[in-house]
Amino acid sequence: MKLTRREVFARGSMVLSGAAAIQGRAFAQSAEPEYVETKTIYGRVRGAKTGNLTTFKGIPYAGSASGANRFKAAAPLKPWTDVRGALQFGAPSPQPGQRRGEPPQDENCQFLNVWTPAADGRRRPVMFYSHGGGFTTGSAASGYQDGGNLARAYGVVVVATNHRLGIAGYLYLGELGGEEYATSGNQGLEDIRDGLKWVHDNIEVFGGDPGNVMIFGESGGGSKTSCLYAMPSAAPYFHKASIESGPGIRMMPRDSAAETTLMVLKHLGIEKSDWRKLLEVSTDKLLEAQTGLGSSGGGPLGMNGGRKGMGGGSRPGGFGPVVDGAILPHHPFEPEAPAISKNKPLMVGYNHDETVFFFQQQRNIEVFTLTEESLKARLAKEFSGNADAIYEAYHKSRPAAAPSQLYVAITTARMIGIGAVTIAERKYAQHGAPAFAYIFTHASDAVVPGTQFKQGSPHAMEIRYKFNNVQPAGTQQGSPPPSQQGANGAPGGRGGGRGASPEDVKAGHNMAELWSTFARTGHPAAHGQPEWPPYTTEKRATMQIDSQCEVVNDPNPLERQLWARLDP
Repeated sequence: MKLTRREVFARGSMVLSGAAAIQGRAFAQSAEPEYVETKTIYGRVRGAKTGNLTTFKGIPYAGSASGANRFKAAAPLKPWTDVRGALQFGAPSPQPGQRRGEPPQDENCQFLNVWTPAADGRRRPVMFYSHGGGFTTGSAASGYQDGGNLARAYGVVVVATNHRLGIAGYLYLGELGGEEYATSGNQGLEDIRDGLKWVHDNIEVFGGDPGNVMIFGESGGGSKTSCLYAMPSAAPYFHKASIESGPGIRMMPRDSAAETTLMVLKHLGIEKSDWRKLLEVSTDKLLEAQTGLGSSGGGPLGMNGGRKGMGGGSRPGGFGPVVDGAILPHHPFEPEAPAISKNKPLMVGYNHDETVFFFQQQRNIEVFTLTEESLKARLAKEFSGNADAIYEAYHKSRPAAAPSQLYVAITTARMIGIGAVTIAERKYAQHGAPAFAYIFTHASDAVVPGTQFKQGSPHAMEIRYKFNNVQPAGTQQGSPPPSQQGANGAPGGRGGGRGASPEDVKAGHNMAELWSTFARTGHPAAHGQPEWPPYTTEKRATMQIDSQCEVVNDPNPLERQLWARLDP
């Protein structure tokens, strides 16, 4: 039995425990809010102001995506005459399990949230976030990615959307429905694009600058950002991007997407000639078909990695963006970086110990107690004739590492790290706007339950750091309520106690400032930290993000050279 991302967090088995267990509620505030109204081009909305933060939740950015519009672009948003409340989160897209503290799931999930220092018409940088969860789960209401502390402390406007996921967002009907459904395999991306257009048209009254928009996202959100970076219809609405722990190099080819559609029809007992019955099937039945097909992909973790990047396999059975020749004309970063974004700065990177999260999610404790013999056996099974070369390169690169540490390093590179490097290389090869590479190295001392293996810097750990949601013990503003803390009661990062350590807080401030400065200027920087040089294939400068950051040229060159040989 696999744990969901939320279950892993809630059990306190990850360093994210306290903050990541929050679902559907923003951090506690220290004072009663007052109501604030502002006028969009569709009508007036009412948000809440507490101190120097104003929040608007659940603002619609598009019209109906159900009924006759299922698998099509959402209808245009209709204006309203009364003041619309923007105090509660909007519905998330249909997905397995009901998200705690959120409205019922709905195909009509096109809602966004805005966190701003003030809805005053000033032109602040806008940070537009796409949530993680692959292309099948998640929402903009998860508390560990609440944008309030980032907006309040660093003078930016943060926006996050709900958008269609899974079968609702990525079922490709172009082979069956013709031109009418030509873009059906990318409705999730089109929703995000519609959210960006809404920002362009409305964000100034919320205190944001429509001429200075950064898109960013983690895991599946990183792959979504990769796609947006290559998406012509999104190009007018953003100016820089950050791809975090989710390098989307390749996406689903049309033939594989069409085969997935036939698998769905078979699962539902619908003949190919009667495919329009899909428009009548309940969302519950569609979701059953999605989970019944499961997900496909390569690699030891069931996800494509290496130079293919996350989310970009060719095997039928999964749901994600389709290279349809229209919405997504080509693979995002294959064979090169997208020309339409040549002049847009890019940040790309990953966490030092990404796969610790996934192994815990799978309750795969064995990988944390490997011996040299069992490591070699596992590598032989997963990498066949390349196993010896991989072991020798990593053992030479990290002579003091234990077998389980080597395995985490190998799988982290294969799943995410090499894809991030490839994106940086291909962006630099354009000789346009700069690319900035990073590794989040700030580590937790907490151990994987039932082992002595330290978690380090696993997948998703950095989310609350870049959102400035790492708060010391006793903090009121920005701290999660006790009922939302994890099993060990610790929103902090070093394995227990109430509150984050001083090193956690410093690492959080560093990351939040680096990201918000990049949003403001196109060049990441933070006070007291070293200058972050652009990535080049001559020096390969990479920022290692911690309580004290460090620039390292070409980290782990033996490993990079290995994968270049094995995974061209």
